[in-house]
Amino acid sequence: MRKSLLALSILATALAAPLAQAYEAGDVILRAGAATVDPHESSSDIWVGALNTDVAGTKATLDSDTQLGLTGTYMITNHIGIDLLAATPFSHDVGVKGMPGPFAGLNGNLGELKHLPPTLSVVYYPLDSASAFQPYAGVGINYTWFFDTELSSEAEGKGFSGLDMKDSWGLAAQLGLDYMLTDNLLVNAHVRYIDIDTTGTTSFAGEKVKVDVDVDPFVYMVALGYKF
Repeated sequence: MRKSLLALSILATALAAPLAQAYEAGDVILRAGAATVDPHESSSDIWVGALNTDVAGTKATLDSDTQLGLTGTYMITNHIGIDLLAATPFSHDVGVKGMPGPFAGLNGNLGELKHLPPTLSVVYYPLDSASAFQPYAGVGINYTWFFDTELSSEAEGKGFSGLDMKDSWGLAAQLGLDYMLTDNLLVNAHVRYIDIDTTGTTSFAGEKVKVDVDVDPFVYMVALGYKF
């Protein structure tokens, strides 16, 4: 009997407790957490000025990096928001592979670059604001700024000089999920695909070396957030 009364009491309390409300027009949601940029790069063959040709089978490579990711969303309606992605600068090692024969010594770590990928998106939340789970989808535009490009000492020792990466404009898409812990506090996980196309240039033996790279990373982020 006492167990039944206890169960009824817990049920009544749960029913009486207000539901954590999700988003309404005018809300601002800020999130901060770990963001990983994972390039799925593909590149053209590397054009080597000293040979005056593209070298078949050569490629440029990029590694992944994790930094502090920040997002801010302003809700235009209960279901539609404007979302901005920002982050501390991502850093990636740039490599060369596939150089043949007497040029095989040029393979390896070419240098390092940093970039910032601010991305502005429209996001859509399909569920009612009474739901603590809030999945969403978004599309937008990205601008990637490359800076602090540096050759490795190894590459300089092989005769390379200078390194430059062209900035990029491209489309972006995302899928995510917010879960409201309280009326204001939430946890978030989301993934983005960003279309990033760039051209890298350096010099070898006084002649230009150039490669076009589709970076096309997936960006994974887990975060804590607060709704204002």
